[in-house]
Amino acid sequence: MSLNGPEYFLFFLSIILISFCVQIQFCCCLDFLLLFCCFYSNPRPKNFPPGPAALALFGNVLQLSMKNPLEDLDRLARRYGDVFSLYIGRKPAVVLYGLRAVKEALVVRGVDFAGRPQGLMLNHVTENKGLIMANYGSVWKEHRRFALMSLKNFGLGRQFMEERILQETKHICQHLQNRSGNLVDPQPVIHSAASNIISSILFGTRYEYDDEVLAFIINTINTINIYDSFPFLRHLPLPFRKVFENYEALKSHTRRIIADHKKSRTSGEPRDIIDCYLDEMEKADEDTSLDEDRLVMFLLDLHFAGTDTTSNTVLTALLYLAVYRDIQALCQQEIDAVLQDKEQVSFEDRQQMPFVQATIHELQRLANIAPLGVFHSTTRNTQLMGYDVPEGTLVITNLTSVLFERSQWAQPNHFNPSHFLNQRGEFMKPEAFLAFSAGPRVCLGEALARMELFLILVTLLRRFHLAWPEACGGPDLRPVLQLYNCKAFLQ
Repeated sequence: MSLNGPEYFLFFLSIILISFCVQIQFCCCLDFLLLFCCFYSNPRPKNFPPGPAALALFGNVLQLSMKNPLEDLDRLARRYGDVFSLYIGRKPAVVLYGLRAVKEALVVRGVDFAGRPQGLMLNHVTENKGLIMANYGSVWKEHRRFALMSLKNFGLGRQFMEERILQETKHICQHLQNRSGNLVDPQPVIHSAASNIISSILFGTRYEYDDEVLAFIINTINTINIYDSFPFLRHLPLPFRKVFENYEALKSHTRRIIADHKKSRTSGEPRDIIDCYLDEMEKADEDTSLDEDRLVMFLLDLHFAGTDTTSNTVLTALLYLAVYRDIQALCQQEIDAVLQDKEQVSFEDRQQMPFVQATIHELQRLANIAPLGVFHSTTRNTQLMGYDVPEGTLVITNLTSVLFERSQWAQPNHFNPSHFLNQRGEFMKPEAFLAFSAGPRVCLGEALARMELFLILVTLLRRFHLAWPEACGGPDLRPVLQLYNCKAFLQ
């Protein structure tokens, strides 16, 4: 068939129009599919905890305030109960609210909820070889046993661990004494001091307060947090992949320290945790999970955890004591009465200081360093308070809801050391004090942290009076989901 000029033009135009219509239909279908994927959420499994409707791609993340999601979780708990569910992206998560729900999961059904969620950013950068985020199993058990044994045998319960902490407090006091009578931001020195204490146990090393390695560690760990919410970012180019380069640099630094230890160590005579680990590697059989790659991640895990949590608790304590000077004065009176002419405090002195102990524990409660705890996951299909929770479900323990539960604390939103005193004025620890979590995954550094907090704070209160600077106006004590930062006036 032959076409003349006008006919050919009309035929060609019709082909273009048909193609255009097909493209429009395809685009409309594609838009519909995208909207369907964004707004359609899969129904929750049968007898799964209830919760709000979720977007399929984003889950409930967009419904939570990134500045302070705790208020949103409170609202959801009031609507759905103490056990409810959310979707974090496509991952279903169960949120536990209040002492009853948290205790049943972590203590009564401890093994069922002893797992850690996989696929988070920390799993990716640690190559699943760390301790804190390691999933429940034989590898975690072997490293947990080693950590508890080495911390106990190498430091905790022994005089020299106490001496190391007290030695570091001398550096803190000297640093602050040089600035006495002036406005002081205690964050850098407290953070460095906490790092030095854990570093002395792990590496046998003390860093200077202005050491760049510590600043590099903190910057790296803070950057990691954003990637846990958006895992796809790990595949994107810079600046998103910068965190991996920083973390690799930290691992290389740690490997160099291990290599130096291997050259200088004497087998059977450990100087620090690295030597203890190398000794255990030599004695272990072929089935052991102990190896140098896991040692690197083990050390970084403990360094991060031992630095950040303790330092932020001390900073919170200094802030509250500077504001509540009446409580500060009562602590100082008890300290002076017990220590009198003693050159320095000892950890054993805490038994004679019930008010100081109560104050420190109340400060830990208010500090609320891990408001949502470390995420858990279920190790098998289980039940919780009448609901079915499948294996591998992400579990969020809202520790804030326990530490501020109205039925557990007389004045949950106030600084009140009497929360930890009985009617006879003796120190007591309520069941709802879960600052270190509970169950099989309870914080393994609890004993060290308690020793550090007592020795550091008692030493500082014995040497200094803390005052909030009037020129700065009233302090804002509302909690924020970031590192605490405060300025105090030292006398």
